[in-house]
Amino acid sequence: MLLTLDIEDGRPLHEQAADAIRRAIADGEAEPGDRLPPARDLADAMSINANTVLRALRELRAEGLLEFRRGRGVTVLRRPDPESGLRAQLRDLVAEARRRGFTTADLTRWIEEES
Repeated sequence: MLLTLDIEDGRPLHEQAADAIRRAIADGEAEPGDRLPPARDLADAMSINANTVLRALRELRAEGLLEFRRGRGVTVLRRPDPESGLRAQLRDLVAEARRRGFTTADLTRWIEEES
């Protein structure tokens, strides 16, 4: 499982880690029923702290993508819904735009320009 983080991304590391794992599952690198590598291995692969990975895994468990089983590790339950992933990215984009002083009308105009 190839997991990378963008050091230029201003989001917290646990959110970036959750996105990287979510993408890997969506891309089929881990199928429903597969066990994920231990948190330490994932942390090493992403060059972050294991506690940060555990926080990301808990977030994905709350989304219903992962299941934690004592003695069996973390198992993929299902693939993420592509629309929900895009909506999450959209929420992040709107929040970032607002922090920078832009409106949703600005975003809408930009999207129309790109279409």
